[in-house]
Amino acid sequence: MPPAWMRCLPRTINKRAIWLQALCNKRQQLCFLHYYLVFPANSAMHSLQSCAMAQHDNGYKNLFSHPQMVRDLLVGFVHEPWVAELDWNTLEKVSGSYVTDDLRDREDDIVWRVRFNERWLYVYLLLEFQSSVDEFMAVRLLTYLGLLYQDIIKQKTFTPSGRLPPVLPLVLYNGVRRWNAAQEISALIEVPPGRLQDYTPHLKYLLLDEGAIDESVPLALQNLTAALFRLEKTRTSDTMLAVVRALLEWLSEPEQKELDRAFSVWIRRVLLPARLPGVELPEIGDLLGVKTMLTEDVIDWTKQWWQEGRQEGRQVEASRLLERQLTKRFGPLPPVVRTRLAQATVEQLEDWAERILDAASLDAVFAQDNQ
Repeated sequence: MPPAWMRCLPRTINKRAIWLQALCNKRQQLCFLHYYLVFPANSAMHSLQSCAMAQHDNGYKNLFSHPQMVRDLLVGFVHEPWVAELDWNTLEKVSGSYVTDDLRDREDDIVWRVRFNERWLYVYLLLEFQSSVDEFMAVRLLTYLGLLYQDIIKQKTFTPSGRLPPVLPLVLYNGVRRWNAAQEISALIEVPPGRLQDYTPHLKYLLLDEGAIDESVPLALQNLTAALFRLEKTRTSDTMLAVVRALLEWLSEPEQKELDRAFSVWIRRVLLPARLPGVELPEIGDLLGVKTMLTEDVIDWTKQWWQEGRQEGRQVEASRLLERQLTKRFGPLPPVVRTRLAQATVEQLEDWAERILDAASLDAVFAQDNQ
């Protein structure tokens, strides 16, 4: 059975990697080194990073397939009067898989609907897990909502007046950098002259940026989504253990067993591997198992946890500082440069910072790396 990282590689690479593993007689570290000698490193790293994102994506999709998570998301973090009018007894999941006219499939979406004021409200929840901000998210959502409305038209699920139902486009983002992309699509479009402005499309999405949210108040009210956000932000095992204990108390009823397992799977397969890379974790099936594991191993993990958090903080701080310096020297940075800064290591950022004084252009700062 190949290790998890091999199953994340492209299909053409995966077969050769498994063959190498067999030759090495389960010496996985040597096989991984051998893999790098045979295949381009960038291809492997891109595949592994994509796999990590996919696991995070699937973990969140599993959690938000439970109505209580969706309810707590809206009640705890959407501060609008109409939220109080929603009939939570009618909350139901809608298929989030749509096929475009050119037969491309979209399966990344979570769509729920709930009754309010005697009609349906659709909640289009887009989960965004990436290190950089998508400046054109509003354009993506315009496309996705068009597909949703096409599906509603095909199913003839109109309002009593014969119109299309309202949709709340909601983006849940958990990147390190704060979200600064335009939330209204018209802000991305050059202002046309005269009456042409009347034909500019308009679409605004609701953004929930986890890093900018204070989840303390909802958490005190036993909000499950607030517990999820607190787990995402925690950098100490003590804090994680406290949240897990709270979840055990809140999810004690038999009908909440599936949600209990969804949290435990996400913690075991996504959260802990990100906090403790290289640490072998036991298989667990519920939050009680997570609590036991954290309690037994808390002393051994604390130092490594702290070091990981410190290194991540250094990268973010260095990236932001270099971005300000480059902007001051060369003017506004294109999106590709900002993305490159966000994904760079601390060592790369330090090298680029040293080149600023001598570089005659923005391209010259990165010239040596592009060769």
